Amino acid sequence: MRIRTTREQHILHIKTALRWIVYYLLIFLSFIIMTSGTLYKPILFVPLAIGISIRNNLYGSAVTGAFCGLLTDICCGRLFGFNAVILTFFCIAASLLFELYLKDRFINFLIITAAVSYIQCWLDYKFYYQIWEYENVGRIFTRVSLRVWVYTVISSIFVYLLLKLVNRLLMPKEHLTIEEAINTNIQSENRR
Repeated sequence: MRIRTTREQHILHIKTALRWIVYYLLIFLSFIIMTSGTLYKPILFVPLAIGISIRNNLYGSAVTGAFCGLLTDICCGRLFGFNAVILTFFCIAASLLFELYLKDRFINFLIITAAVSYIQCWLDYKFYYQIWEYENVGRIFTRVSLRVWVYTVISSIFVYLLLKLVNRLLMPKEHLTIEEAINTNIQSENRR
């Protein structure tokens, strides 16, 4: 690891701004995809929000989760804020999980995305259909909600690859601060 120079700090700020611009362009592209077409389409905001949360801090994860949740509410015609609360919670949880325990691997992303999207589909079914006790309401869960869940999990593969590319090109490389470099040199000399 090298010490960050002033020029590298400027490049870091530019890459970070570009990365967030690309993230939100992908979110708006997902909004366009979700508002067009038929009833059976993946909820692209879930894998996108989880994928962005994996590599960023808690505040960025919370804002991205809330924004994606609000856009999901708009696309699906749900109570404004319903999915925002769900996605904010799960984006913060995913960010903490990947920061503290899990590595940035595809299988970990796929498991988290599958679990979050299933919980979101299940809660949507419970609060919008089953609570009213319509006749044959279970068919909605098996024919619509589970199909949307499967499409979401399948689409998460492409979302992961796309976010991996964006992060590879625009994610800043790890550098040491001056204090870390001094402490590292002192610790290595003490070991000798």
